[in-house]
Amino acid sequence: MEEITLYGITLTVVTILLIIVVLYAIRAVKNKGYKKKLEYLDIEKNKISGTPIVPELAKIENYKNNEKINIMYKEWKGRLDDINEFQIPRITDMLLEADYTLSQMDYKSTLYKIAKLEMEIYKVRTNAEFLLDEIRDLTTSEERNRMTITKLKTRYRELFERFNSTKGDYGVIAESISLQFENIAKKFEDFEKVIENSQIQELNQINSSIEEMLDHMTVIIEEMPSIVLLSVGVIPKKIEEIKRYYDAMTKAGYPLDYLNVEYNIDEAKAKLKDIMTRAKHLNIEESLLILKVLNEYFEGLINDFEKEKNSRKTYEETLRSFDRKLTGINKLVSDIFKQLKEIKNLYDLNDKDIEILNKIKEELKKLNTDHKALVDHTGNGAFAYSKLCKELDVLVVRLSAIEESLDSTLDTIGAMKDDEARAREQLEEVKLVLKNAKTKMREYNFPHIPDNYFVELSEAQAAIKEIILELDKKPISINTLNTRVDTARDLVLKLYSKTKEMIKTAKFSEMAIVYGNRYRSDYDDLDRNLAYSEMLFFKGEYQKSLELSIKSLNAIEPGIYDKLIGYYGNEKI
Repeated sequence: MEEITLYGITLTVVTILLIIVVLYAIRAVKNKGYKKKLEYLDIEKNKISGTPIVPELAKIENYKNNEKINIMYKEWKGRLDDINEFQIPRITDMLLEADYTLSQMDYKSTLYKIAKLEMEIYKVRTNAEFLLDEIRDLTTSEERNRMTITKLKTRYRELFERFNSTKGDYGVIAESISLQFENIAKKFEDFEKVIENSQIQELNQINSSIEEMLDHMTVIIEEMPSIVLLSVGVIPKKIEEIKRYYDAMTKAGYPLDYLNVEYNIDEAKAKLKDIMTRAKHLNIEESLLILKVLNEYFEGLINDFEKEKNSRKTYEETLRSFDRKLTGINKLVSDIFKQLKEIKNLYDLNDKDIEILNKIKEELKKLNTDHKALVDHTGNGAFAYSKLCKELDVLVVRLSAIEESLDSTLDTIGAMKDDEARAREQLEEVKLVLKNAKTKMREYNFPHIPDNYFVELSEAQAAIKEIILELDKKPISINTLNTRVDTARDLVLKLYSKTKEMIKTAKFSEMAIVYGNRYRSDYDDLDRNLAYSEMLFFKGEYQKSLELSIKSLNAIEPGIYDKLIGYYGNEKI
């Protein structure tokens, strides 16, 4: 029991010692981490102190005779003193306070002070950097601007040389351009004066001014030759050409008022004058664009004139063709309506056909009215030929629609006439076929004709009478007539076919009986069958008679059917 108690006490003591060691280790780590952070912040503070503001500020001593720069120097000096005398010392104090709280192992306070230190160092460093940038902007201004002015002088010389080599291309504007080059040269002189007077802050403004002037002159040198060429040469010549062309076409009877040529020429001349006036002051804003638009406009006018010439030719040719077709259709429609009563008496025209004809007549009336109006427009010179062409194209389309509708109606009427003619022709054909069938029946002299044959004959004759009756009607119903013709043709052809088949069967049956007579004395069964076959033959049952004869003979003489066919099959019926 004592051993157990002793073990427990030992374990407790060891645990407490371990906890103490761990806590000490954690504190040591914290101390080390915070100490390292404070050392880093101290370095950052020293970097601020090392910012080269003082040497840059010293460079301005040479320009302190300039009042503006002197004021700026004093302001910058004051900001530098504030950084060195107040802001950096404040950081130093904050570092000492944080180091103290760390030595007291007040980690919470230390962490808070480190955070404030970081913010303060950032603020002071930013102030120092901004101050240095402002001072350097002035101290490097002369050097920077001298480099810039050197490039601008090179650009000036190149531009001036380009101008001098092509001076003739600028016409009366050359003098204004020369004066502007002189103004730019004076700006270079101003640059040197500013440096002599230590007016460094004005260098940027002068350089910017020179650069803007050179940019403008670059545009002038590039665009002015084209502006002068178009304003003085190309467009005025084109205007004169257009004026001659316009006067000639107007005299020739072309309506061109819609083009507003005279007004647009006056407007163009005013714009050319304005452009040249502004060009003398080197103001060419949008001038080249305006001139290109004017040039394209006059080019387009020439195309418009040519279009009117072609339109006139097209219009006159199309109108002649249209007039001929319109005259023809007017006459055709007039003739149709003159004959319409007769046609309606002859054929059973439906309401739709009549309606279509009336609509055609009405549309044609409107078209004639519009055609007259178009012809009147042609004579008064109020409309351009291009517009007349478009109006005529509409009339052409309308006439084509009328023609198409008329053709369809005429086809319908023509089909009625054709159907009547075809019906009369087919009537004669079926009458002839029926006559032939009856003739064949009489020529064979059948001992007996089946009753059903007479029924079919009667139906065929009745169908032919129906055709005749329909043709005698006024007006004729073409649909009914066609039905009658189809029915009669089918019945007659069926009867004719039946006649031929019956004759063929009867003749073949008679031949089989005659052929079998040679065996009758030798074969009693054959004799009896042939006798019965003869009875069937005389009753008009020719197919049964044939079948019985062939069957009986085949028992005595196999293949008799084919043999008989060979003997008699080719006999003409």
